Amino acid sequence: MAAPADKLAESLAVLKDLQDAGRVALRASDMTRTHRERLVKAGFLKEVMKGWYIPSRPDEPAGESTSWYASFWAFCSSYLESRFEDDWCVSPEQSISLHTGNWTVPRQLLVRSPRGNNKPTGLIHDTSIFDIRLDLPPAADCEVKDGVRVYKLAAALLGCSQAHFAARPTEMRAALAMVQDASDLLSRLLEGGHSTIAGRLAAAFRNIGRPRIADNITETMQTAGYTISESDPFEDHSLVTFGARETSPYVNRMRMDWVRMREEVLSIFPKAPGRPESAAAYLKQVEEIYVDDAYNSLSIEGYKVSAALIEKVRSGNWNPDSNKADQDDRNALAARGYWQAFQSVEQSIKKVLGGENAGSVADRDHSTWYRELFGPSVTAGILRPADLAGYRNAPVYIRRSMHTPPNIEAVRELMPALFELLEQEAEASVRVVLGHFMFVYIHPYMDGNGRIGRFMMNLMLASGGYPWTIVPLERRADYMAALESASVDGDIRPFATFLAELAQGSAGTSK
Repeated sequence: MAAPADKLAESLAVLKDLQDAGRVALRASDMTRTHRERLVKAGFLKEVMKGWYIPSRPDEPAGESTSWYASFWAFCSSYLESRFEDDWCVSPEQSISLHTGNWTVPRQLLVRSPRGNNKPTGLIHDTSIFDIRLDLPPAADCEVKDGVRVYKLAAALLGCSQAHFAARPTEMRAALAMVQDASDLLSRLLEGGHSTIAGRLAAAFRNIGRPRIADNITETMQTAGYTISESDPFEDHSLVTFGARETSPYVNRMRMDWVRMREEVLSIFPKAPGRPESAAAYLKQVEEIYVDDAYNSLSIEGYKVSAALIEKVRSGNWNPDSNKADQDDRNALAARGYWQAFQSVEQSIKKVLGGENAGSVADRDHSTWYRELFGPSVTAGILRPADLAGYRNAPVYIRRSMHTPPNIEAVRELMPALFELLEQEAEASVRVVLGHFMFVYIHPYMDGNGRIGRFMMNLMLASGGYPWTIVPLERRADYMAALESASVDGDIRPFATFLAELAQGSAGTSK
């Protein structure tokens, strides 16, 4: 009779075969009831809806959403293909989101299919699919993007309602800025005789500073005999002008968010005190706060550290064995890396207090902070030297977050643009809030983004004369909720308010 471990191994082998075949959404019929129940009980399968499952990690706490958010798009595609084959497509509005790089998990995914049943299908963690019974656009207007059937960009722009331009102006402007000429739009506008949509799109292109495309649409439609009346679907003028070569939707969305969010930050964050008179006194306060800062920052990331351990690794009294590194060793390595990175950040602060541009310093030095943060783990043999090479080369997901960080190609577009925004920003408070938020939004590394984001925040605080500020462990839930609000809903106010309260508290403590 097989031992329980052997039986589980048999079931895991079945699951592995399914995963090796690229399966994410698993039906009850894909394996025997015995294997399915065994894997569910052991935590390797999670039920999404009756008869449908996704692979999961057995160490995920009950109610954990990470595996679901990481699987959402692949699951929905597999599920919809099982129902409709290739006879489905997400809505034009959702297509625009995906074209502009916004892969945030929607609370309800809107799908079109001539075989839809016009009702929602409930999924876990308060998400759902709503399949609407509508005819699909011509096959030439559809494409598959990372496994999801979407409208092509030009077709999606024609299919979006006027109200959507006003409701999601950042996404719609980023989508319009991806269009380099009017050809694809005009072929569809002329074929369908869409004079009203033509007037809307012409005005929208004029709104973002692309008059050549606007004129081309208007004049071509008029030549074909249509009367065109331009009607701007946006409620305000774009605060960002889009050059003809600036087509990256990721960078354009970030630039628009920066302009929009900075005004809200300025209305919330206290005015910068100004560069401190004594750089030495400022740096002395930074050194004195190290133990408290390290304890809270590492604990937020799940490391189990104590003040005694932090002092031990700061003094160099540590010797983890890479051949038998246990969790205590990993905690010690994380603490040692934090100490080395902290010292590097102090050197960056010294440059800023000496008058250097904070954005330029962060641009030059943040890779050094990262190397110092994980250098001890490389020395101990837990990480490979190649892991310190630079930005991530794989997808990454944030625990319990509906936000999906940008893909690896977008990271390489976004990081230089972020530092350019930091360099050009005149207000320290904006650099503090948006520098931290947008760094962790991009999530350029496989690990350490939160710690480096808080280092970035404190470098920017120093640039305005604010004191070094700790995000306390006991407020981790508030901190993560505020970041989620900014990432998923585009609302920076909770995060700006949260950091403002902490900075004001630190100012009172440092006096």
